[in-house]
Amino acid sequence: MAIDLEALYIDLHRHPELSFQETRTAGVVTRTLTELGIPFDEGIGRTGVVATLRNGDGPVVWLRADMDGLPVEERTGLAYASTAHGLDPAGLDVPVMHACGHDMHVTALLGALERLAATTGEWSGTVIALFQPAEEFGAGARAMIDDGVLDRYPAPTVVLGQHLTPLPAGLIGVRPGTQMSASDGLSVTLHGRGGHGSRPHSTIDPIVMAAATVMRLQTVVSRETDPRNMAVVTVGSIHAGLKHNIIPAEATLQLSLRYPDDAARLRVLAQVERVVRAEASASGAEQEPTIVTDHTLPPTINDAEATARLEAAFRRAFGESAVIDPGMFTGSEDVSWFARDTGAPLVFWFWGGVDPELYARAAADGTIDRDVPTNHSPYFAPVLHPTIERGVETLVVAAREWLD
Repeated sequence: MAIDLEALYIDLHRHPELSFQETRTAGVVTRTLTELGIPFDEGIGRTGVVATLRNGDGPVVWLRADMDGLPVEERTGLAYASTAHGLDPAGLDVPVMHACGHDMHVTALLGALERLAATTGEWSGTVIALFQPAEEFGAGARAMIDDGVLDRYPAPTVVLGQHLTPLPAGLIGVRPGTQMSASDGLSVTLHGRGGHGSRPHSTIDPIVMAAATVMRLQTVVSRETDPRNMAVVTVGSIHAGLKHNIIPAEATLQLSLRYPDDAARLRVLAQVERVVRAEASASGAEQEPTIVTDHTLPPTINDAEATARLEAAFRRAFGESAVIDPGMFTGSEDVSWFARDTGAPLVFWFWGGVDPELYARAAADGTIDRDVPTNHSPYFAPVLHPTIERGVETLVVAAREWLD
């Protein structure tokens, strides 16, 4: 019996789980694999699943899909919108949504495995399917590697992966070289001196210190980065204080930094640290700020030869107009760890999930940024068709390009 991919996707969308909490999602994956008769191992990298489809001798293709959701409250208004909640790393109850398309990634990979398993007379080799946790933490790929995934499964001839993005449904975006930026996530704690809100002169106010730091950090890109180059410095959260009339002792900032290469990374990290420490000093802080790197992601770099081969395969399968160069994305991914640690070529591409008519109207009106929700938006939701079908087809075409 064929998998009902639409029902599978809707179920996953309704029940998102935060990073390293994807137990239900992993259960959906393993039940589906069991129905398909494809062997698997679970609990790899805590909540990851690895399926193995062997079909004689030949190349080894690794296909990867990530599984985790985000602490976002869904506002799509869909009948199958998520109302799920979870506990974040701080123990706070937060709404959870598949605001980045990982539900579609899982659906597409399961659909591709079904298709490949049904056509074993047409190819030979081995497919290793990685259902990866915690991409949003930037930690899931490394967790699977640390759990021995490179030793337990045959080394890849090529590593392949894809990501849903706000392009018209049916469109594929792929390019050689740097496809996505490198990234660091930093937690910065500014140490002040707490006290009564009526006596600010007796305190060192970390909230004012934080506000000044946030504003000064904007100059790292606007005044210290060559306009011809790319860098992003985003302060994604500020936490300080619990009551109106208490000046707290600390304020914590969470930063997301993005850059195209290692040289830019070193420069931006040094500039950010300089600003943070200087603003603390300017505020009279008696203790140096605490700067912790929560995660580091390398740039996602597509192998030139493998990408050219796959682009040609996509054009043959879907037509010339269906394949574009989307440019470098300033978002980041951890999929490349699998390729870097094995020395295999990587090709990572995007496929669209937006109603083509909606996208065309927004493009004509110059309102794409306003009217086409992007990843991590509470309004992010792909059209089901042909997004599901194209997601399955791209993985099958890509895998078959290497399988004998």
